Order: sequence, then structure tokens, then C-alpha cells
Amino acid sequence: MLHEPRRRIRWITREDAASLLSFLPKHQAELARFALATGLRQANVTGLQWSQIDMPRHVAWVHPDQAKARKAIAVPLNDDAVAVVLRQIGKHDTHVFTFRSKPVRQVNTKAWHKALRHAGIEDFRWHDLRHTWASWHVQAGTPIYELQELGGWESADMVRRYAHL
Repeated sequence: MLHEPRRRIRWITREDAASLLSFLPKHQAELARFALATGLRQANVTGLQWSQIDMPRHVAWVHPDQAKARKAIAVPLNDDAVAVVLRQIGKHDTHVFTFRSKPVRQVNTKAWHKALRHAGIEDFRWHDLRHTWASWHVQAGTPIYELQELGGWESADMVRRYAHL
């Protein structure tokens, strides 16, 4: 018999997310808070530049060459995401997220793992923030087709891989 691929189902509750954020260093908490608010992948968050932010319209743009599906994604910025972006103004000329005046490149750090430990969260990766964002959406009643568009997924099957009830 062929082995059936194991599907990873991992997301955290809002309470767990709040706990995790409280244990992260400030700059990393802002990155994670933005990821939870937008569902963006790690590289799209760490590489986000001011030229990709349209504050009057509350949208961030992921260019086709930065998107996994190779198509542009308009990412709506909710109040949490806008608040995070506003706190970053003036820290760097080109990049939104920085640490010690330099763009953030890595998020899977000792501080990340330490915060997970202190929050009592096991078996959780940075990418699971995207699963968490999608799960929160579907649990709140966001239709699959709408979530597919928001997440930049090619198919409803991909949405089901990320969004967990």
C-alpha cells in the first residue's frame, strides 16, 4: 500500500497568539502581528518595502516576482496591520520591518523558539502563522472563494490545506 501523505494541521487560538506576542522581542512581535493580520508568507513580511504600501487605500502589494503563484496580490490591511505599519514609519527608508536599523532577514531565531517555549506552544513554525490567519478567517465565516483570493491561492484545495475549523 502507498503511504498517504500526512497533512499538517497546525494553528493557534487568539489567546495563544496573544501569549506568543507578549514573549517575543518588540520587533519580532510586530512582524508576527502583521503576519497574523495579513496572512503573508515570511519572505513577503520581512521583504516588505514602503513602495508596496498604499496607506490611503489600506493595501499592501505583493509583486508577481515575490508571490509563490507568480501573480500580484493586493493584501487588504485591517486595523491591526495598519497600526503595525504606522509604528514602523521613520525606522528605515526602504523596508517596513527592521531591527537595529537594518531590514529583518530571519525570523526563525532563538528569540522565536524561546517565546514559543514561554507561551507553552509546541510544534509551531513561523509558516503556521499563515495557517492560523486562514483558520481564523474560515472560523469567522469568510467564504472559501474569498479566502482563496485574499491568500493568493490558485485553488480551493490549497485553501483547505491552510484553513482549519
